[in-house]
Amino acid sequence: MSAPVFLAETRLDDLVPGDRYVLDGAEGRHAGVVQRRGPGERVDVSDGAGLRLRCVVEQVDTSRVTLLVQEVEAEPEPGVVLTLVQALAKGDRDEMAIEAATEVGVDAIVPWQAERSVVVWRGERAARSRARWLATVRTASKQARRARLPRTDVAVDSRGLAELAAQVVAAGGCVIVLHEEATTPLADVPLPVPAPTAPVDESGGAPAVLVVVGPEGGISAGELEAFTSAGAVAARLGPHVLRTSTAGPVAVAILAERLGRWGVEPGAGTEGALPSGP
Repeated sequence: MSAPVFLAETRLDDLVPGDRYVLDGAEGRHAGVVQRRGPGERVDVSDGAGLRLRCVVEQVDTSRVTLLVQEVEAEPEPGVVLTLVQALAKGDRDEMAIEAATEVGVDAIVPWQAERSVVVWRGERAARSRARWLATVRTASKQARRARLPRTDVAVDSRGLAELAAQVVAAGGCVIVLHEEATTPLADVPLPVPAPTAPVDESGGAPAVLVVVGPEGGISAGELEAFTSAGAVAARLGPHVLRTSTAGPVAVAILAERLGRWGVEPGAGTEGALPSGP
């Protein structure tokens, strides 16, 4: 069984095998009191940015757990940034979507205030709602034993999403809008070549794949036109219409496999990859 993951609140860069690390605070209490971890048990500690300490528990003092570092692993950044643009939805269905997408392996999440979203993020509610999304992503990352937490951006409206889509396409990425009337299967949409061989933006980052999921009422015709005019591609997920809470995670799983993250060699299934040059 894999070791549980706890998130550090401090930097881990200077630690090497043989060092000791004290897990305290909320994570220390969760390890020592809630999970009752004891000496000799294996645990992992991550900074949420790709660095993982593989440790063994040495001593437990209530909410302070002393760990012996056995290995230090640095997970490379993704060659393609897989991003879920999730429309705000009622009944916590949007949070269900980002929870499952995080477990599947999404790299970034963008909350989208769509025209037909029943839920509206404004003022204090926006701050509270985003805080819940951040907490959901954090918990799901620990559940999935991830060393790198997905980035959760601030919410965008449809105009902002169209602008983002244009930026992603211009930087060598692609934007996929899931739509039930689309004729192109998701499996046939060309994907960017993973960095470092792919074209990258001026900041040197990897190209992105944005998959856009609409709210319960669907994506409006005006929104679809704005997104496709910005360079997005409309695609269908399959023969059935999925809920907004399930469409995103399923799409992320398909794209993750195409990108070689689920045991498939990178590049497999991407014969229609976007060209690496202008």
